[in-house]
Amino acid sequence: MLENCILLSLFAKENLARMSEEQLNRYDRLINEPSNDWDIYYWATEAKPAPAEFDTDVMAMLREFAKNRNREQRLRQPDLEYLFEPP
Repeated sequence: MLENCILLSLFAKENLARMSEEQLNRYDRLINEPSNDWDIYYWATEAKPAPAEFDTDVMAMLREFAKNRNREQRLRQPDLEYLFEPP
């Protein structure tokens, strides 16, 4: 779904390079295991509580990111060139 694509791709661009291997594993599990994409969106926006197995430091980071405290315009996914730039 578009909302998750935008949220998760922008979160990834901002955070993946500085996450530990354990956090990357938790993020991978978060984006691949739930069978319903809406669940991830609801957990990230705090519309519904995340189940214990997904309520991790990575979910806390995603929730904080979703709050968009700096009021950034988040209307589309980032260009993928950032994947090939040195960190």
